[in-house]
Amino acid sequence: MSCILIQNGTVVTMNPDRDILTGADVLVRDGRIENVGKDLASGVDSPASEFDEIVDATNRIVIPGLIQTHLHLTQTLFRGLADDLELMDWLGKRIWPLEAEHSHETNAISARLGIAELIRSGTTCILDMGTVNYTDAVGETVRDTGFRAVIGKCMMDHGEGVPAGLMEDTDQSLSESEATLKRWHDTAEGRIRYAFAPRFVVSCTEKLLTRVRDMARHHGVMIHTHASENRGEIALVEQERGMRNLAYLHKLGLTGPDLTLAHCIWLDQEELDIAADSGLHVVHCPTCNMKLASGMARITDMLEAGTSVSLGCDGGPCNNNLDMFLEMRHAALLQKVRLLSPTALPASTVLEMATINGAKALGLEHELGSIEPGKRADITVVDPETPHAAPTVHRDPASLLVYSASGRDVTHTMVNGRLLLREKKLTTIDMQQTVAEANALCARMLDNKNIRPLFGQH
Repeated sequence: MSCILIQNGTVVTMNPDRDILTGADVLVRDGRIENVGKDLASGVDSPASEFDEIVDATNRIVIPGLIQTHLHLTQTLFRGLADDLELMDWLGKRIWPLEAEHSHETNAISARLGIAELIRSGTTCILDMGTVNYTDAVGETVRDTGFRAVIGKCMMDHGEGVPAGLMEDTDQSLSESEATLKRWHDTAEGRIRYAFAPRFVVSCTEKLLTRVRDMARHHGVMIHTHASENRGEIALVEQERGMRNLAYLHKLGLTGPDLTLAHCIWLDQEELDIAADSGLHVVHCPTCNMKLASGMARITDMLEAGTSVSLGCDGGPCNNNLDMFLEMRHAALLQKVRLLSPTALPASTVLEMATINGAKALGLEHELGSIEPGKRADITVVDPETPHAAPTVHRDPASLLVYSASGRDVTHTMVNGRLLLREKKLTTIDMQQTVAEANALCARMLDNKNIRPLFGQH
């Protein structure tokens, strides 16, 4: 393996004491953080021979790799093709028909394009919900790029307006999901894990949901789904199942620490209590929620009740970028607007949501989410010496990262002790080739007669 020294940076550890170390080093050996402190190269006669690489972090901020707990790599290829629609139209008229047209090749390039953007903007790990088909394409891309992800095959066996290419037989969906788990869970040096991913209640039968509950607990893996993103969605659930989303999931025995729910905007008090009492994890996707006009989640209420909340960009067509720095900024600002209080969600709390809370949502807080000896070396280096962040003197690093920094400021991204971005250059992905392939394959998909008429019409 390798030994890398990140030297002389401002290290925002996110450890239990939330220590921030100035002029500090991080020593990485064989994929893990070996030591954090000052002058770790002192006493070394020949640093060039002792370390495989030295990253000069002078005047830079070193943070745990950012963790996104809700993303759709399968949709990156559809960026800009489903704008200005509300959720159910966005799904039924645009996204589901496009997902149904995916092939192994197009799903792979969609994942590679998304991962390239994530690495360049400092995200090191995601919880990804794929589409119904070609999940192996996502797994292969994560493996080959050196990235870290919890992946899941999307499950859909119910609902109106679902294209034939996505509608599944219940037993087939379950067997394919289990087979995909066996192929990918805990592979690629532990970088790839698996989660069962029923899309949402509207597109899943009760049989599928209860079987997912049992299978996930049998295999000891997570469940990842959407809930209460849109009022129309909630009305459909109440009409079909006789109760609201979280109350229904709770009735089925799905709620617990192994359940991660995206959005949770429209929770009533009973559902807020269920979330807090059951230990489930909520993923806040503020940019998507604003763009689809879905609403403003009661994030501060959830945090005060003890619910773990992390962050995600969701996907290319409902966010239009995958920059976690922008997501942090929007998370902080949206709660201030919701409560008309500038102190509603401070920068330090948002940074926790983007790091250690993300690790908790994945059940990986013992491995990820902070810069501490023994943890996996997933690390991001940020250069704040830019016009939009300066001046940086006497500046709280959390404030700088949340309110001023951008994914463009990331200089190095490390996953499992391997630099996937070095001085803003990708090391495992050819960016020019990836963009060219994405453009060509997207154009080919849009030439399909079943897809093309949808665009330019609302």
